[in-house]
Amino acid sequence: MDQGYIPIPLINQRFNKDWPVDFLAIIAEQKLEEIKDWFQITRDKNQDDITELSIPQETALYRPLYRRPRKIWGIGLNYQAHAEDLSARLPDTEPASFMKPDTTIIGHGDIIKIPEFSQRTTGEAELGLIFGKKCRNVSQRDWKTVIAGFTTIIDMTAEDILMRNPRNLTQAKSFDTFFSFGPIFYTLDEVDDLFQLEVKTILNGKIQAENIVD
Repeated sequence: MDQGYIPIPLINQRFNKDWPVDFLAIIAEQKLEEIKDWFQITRDKNQDDITELSIPQETALYRPLYRRPRKIWGIGLNYQAHAEDLSARLPDTEPASFMKPDTTIIGHGDIIKIPEFSQRTTGEAELGLIFGKKCRNVSQRDWKTVIAGFTTIIDMTAEDILMRNPRNLTQAKSFDTFFSFGPIFYTLDEVDDLFQLEVKTILNGKIQAENIVD
């Protein structure tokens, strides 16, 4: 909301609800749409209560969306220019992919710890897709039926380790703090045109890379 954020525990207490207070549980129990619908109705009818419960954005403490996802899947070589940096050929059938453990997760403002033995570690901004339900063999046409929404990701890679051998991909991607997750979550209806989104990697105020989602 424009005024700030409303913690779910406060909503449960004030409005006699019993919603999960963990975001992963909200998704797993299929409560996201219910909470959205409730808020849209209640915001107009109980504006004073909503305003009273809200926490200003500038005083909120930001954390990762959640800490224990079942899977973190990354799609590699999805930037042509970056693939060229790595002297790698773009995949023409299945996408290059990798997984990261949940020990890599950090939140907004947390410190990224560079391995002492890595001489070249890089970070890339990525668009994160949050799955909203269990699924398998979903067609390209039906992708929206299984996605709860989007978030921002910074994916770190110890590139010098990767360059020594492409089989080092898991190691190069899996050091602690190598996955900045969130903190803002956007539902599908909040994004007018996914394929017009710009994803920018910014370091110390300078744009390092930028791409349009396609």
